[in-house]
Amino acid sequence: MSYNPLNPNKVYLVTGAAGFIGFYLSKKLLDQGCKVIGLDNVNDYYDVNLKHTRLEKLEPYNNFTFVKRDISDKETVMDVFKEYKPDIVVNLAAQAGVRYSIENPDAYIQSNIVGFHNILEACRAYPVNHLVYASSSSVYGANKKVPFEETDFVDNPVSLYASTKKSNELMAHTYSHLYNIPSTGLRFFTVYGPMGRPDMAYFGFTDKYFNGESIKIFNNGDFENDLYRDFTYIDDIVIGIERLLSNPSEEDVPHKVFNIGNNSPEKLMTFIGALEQALSNATGKEVKFKKDFEPIKPGDVPATYASTDRLHQAVGFKPQTSIQEGLQQFADWYVEYYNKK
Repeated sequence: MSYNPLNPNKVYLVTGAAGFIGFYLSKKLLDQGCKVIGLDNVNDYYDVNLKHTRLEKLEPYNNFTFVKRDISDKETVMDVFKEYKPDIVVNLAAQAGVRYSIENPDAYIQSNIVGFHNILEACRAYPVNHLVYASSSSVYGANKKVPFEETDFVDNPVSLYASTKKSNELMAHTYSHLYNIPSTGLRFFTVYGPMGRPDMAYFGFTDKYFNGESIKIFNNGDFENDLYRDFTYIDDIVIGIERLLSNPSEEDVPHKVFNIGNNSPEKLMTFIGALEQALSNATGKEVKFKKDFEPIKPGDVPATYASTDRLHQAVGFKPQTSIQEGLQQFADWYVEYYNKK
């Protein structure tokens, strides 16, 4: 159960570098002296100012190069690979969000299918040591068996977003098989933390509280059969990715998939209570959300719960951060960033 550390002599290409996970991973690599090429189209799916804030924190690093382009443009992707010759590629650029995929399916096909195909083609034309790419816990669909294991059946997606992520896994496997491209897919489970995505529930709940609005909870108000989520703090996600980067699969077809989750699912209402407490601590006054209960939305699943045994066996890592600790970090950041004291 040993793993190879990062190699600062290698060039790391991180797509989606202005995104939540992409920013934190890029910063971690840069802090360890690695050369990072960040690629992002900085789209307006959510607050562009937040993306610019993240990029501003990366700009001071001499070994960081930012390229503002879109992975769905094949010529761009090929040019980046040709110019920078990355050794390790981390594809985190994607159109995210389950509910938005119902409203705007085209964005998902362009970014998650066409874009990922362009990355694979570039890895074929300019061979890399390892391609690591974002999949999602949503590929498990409405699976009833928990915890979710990487060997589970995942052919019943319940959203187009999930379908595109499952497609990525199949595409990567094919390219690994045909062209011997070492690749690893990461099934992320509800990632949260400071500078996170405003479209995520915990962030939206916080926005609504400070705007004097009630929050919508999609569980029918059924506290006994509440939604369960495996909330995973951003630092844990980054450590998991970092440990996998220099450790591609050595199997005949060098493609592997890992869950990265907390292995400790929480009821949604417990999570909301912890967020209220964290915001109370951050503001110095009691915070209670006004709550509206509604039916579960199409594409949502009742429970996400990761088995992290495979990740632990591969690189000796299990996420450690409790929701109380992680949400306090988020609340402290939010109150300062948006000046809510």
